[in-house]
Amino acid sequence: MMHMGNILGLSLFLCLSLGWTSAQQSNSTRPVFHCGGNLVADSGFVGSEGFPSFYKPNSKCSWHITVPEGNVVMLSFRIFDLEADSQCRYDYLDVYNGNSNLVQKLGRFCGTFRPGTLISTTNSMMLEMGSDGETQGRGFVAYFSGAQPYVDDQQFCGGKTTKSQGEIKTPNWPEKKYPPGTSCSWLITVEPNMVIQVKFDKFVLEADTYCRFDYVAFFNGGEKDDSRLIGRYCGDQAPQPIITSGNVLLVQFVSDLSVTSDGFFAQYTSIPQGSHIPPVDAGAGTRAVPPKPAVKPVAPKPTTTIAPPPAPTQRPRPVKPTRGRGQGNTGQDKRVPVTRPNGKRPVAQNPLCAKACKRDGTIKTSFCASEFVITGKVTSLAPGPRGTLQVSISLIKAYKAGRLTITQVGETMSVKLVAQCKKCPLLRRGGNYIIMGQVNEDGRGTLAPGAFTAPYKAPHDKLLMNINNQPC
Repeated sequence: MMHMGNILGLSLFLCLSLGWTSAQQSNSTRPVFHCGGNLVADSGFVGSEGFPSFYKPNSKCSWHITVPEGNVVMLSFRIFDLEADSQCRYDYLDVYNGNSNLVQKLGRFCGTFRPGTLISTTNSMMLEMGSDGETQGRGFVAYFSGAQPYVDDQQFCGGKTTKSQGEIKTPNWPEKKYPPGTSCSWLITVEPNMVIQVKFDKFVLEADTYCRFDYVAFFNGGEKDDSRLIGRYCGDQAPQPIITSGNVLLVQFVSDLSVTSDGFFAQYTSIPQGSHIPPVDAGAGTRAVPPKPAVKPVAPKPTTTIAPPPAPTQRPRPVKPTRGRGQGNTGQDKRVPVTRPNGKRPVAQNPLCAKACKRDGTIKTSFCASEFVITGKVTSLAPGPRGTLQVSISLIKAYKAGRLTITQVGETMSVKLVAQCKKCPLLRRGGNYIIMGQVNEDGRGTLAPGAFTAPYKAPHDKLLMNINNQPC
């Protein structure tokens, strides 16, 4: 939750800003936000009912934004604080690419992570917020404005096309860097029973852990809400080839008003549906109810800090020991035989896993000693090399991230961790946990046997925030 000083400062900022619409008039002290409304203006603010007070439980509000014809809607979030859940099942904000909830959904958001800028392909956008009966937050405030697609000489950034193949590139490519404050939207439709494959030749965008500032996003689907986010990318490594689930692809590029870079150049082609099944990253997050594509969409491997899951830290293994049931490898030059009364073949023991499974330190000391501190839901547990356990986490919130690799696919953020022991610390699939650990040189989180983990519930967020605000 936010501090009151920030709330008061925001209220003063909004009161002094221009562009208020008739649906969001302010009184003598601060603006008043209502439950939904029609916002028809060149620009303005939209916010949850009663902001900065907590939004109401068991409510549903819809805002319809319309900017002048020939423009697209740009929506930039200033404050965001909804109840956190890995799948946004309880409190949520849906954003649609048009004036109703029957058109393409650009995303569902919750928690305290502020979404990046969103853009529509027309002059309208709809926001729909829902809340359940428990755990309310402060809500959200966003700024909307009408923007014209970027035009430079004969280069048009975005547009609609039905060509079976073509190019997608940032403005000014390749002569100079893309400009700040740019919004581009491409809607590509090919023949039925075909899918679209996109391959990047060059890719350099401003880097950010969550790709909030400059990014390119790919959506399956078209004008109906049969779509989902394939991936959002930034940084300086080209994404793996992207393949849609159907014959329609929406591509959006956004740059903020500060740092710019070289940009990207990609080529797309249409290929027969079912002719290629791209590999899927099993650790990636997915929507709560994903569509059923005829071709599995590639689970992208976002770049820079949003990067492909790295391999676990390698340890020397000159001798390949025999692995018994439930036992890990020593990772050392010599094996320690274990004598068994039944005369079965001796197995190698992992000395790290021999001690009792218990946490080292308190929640405060562990917080300070750890490179990353997160809360999240365990989505998968899989045996790894040399007796390790690979853990996939659907992120609820990151209190410390450092060099930890965080991947966004669909509407969730996910983290890949490796535990040195299969049974310590003890994690169960489907459970929500507080997890603290270290980060290896490849950006993957590592969990030693004494790493701090504990079942997580919503009230723990306040405790973790208090610890985060204290000096270590």
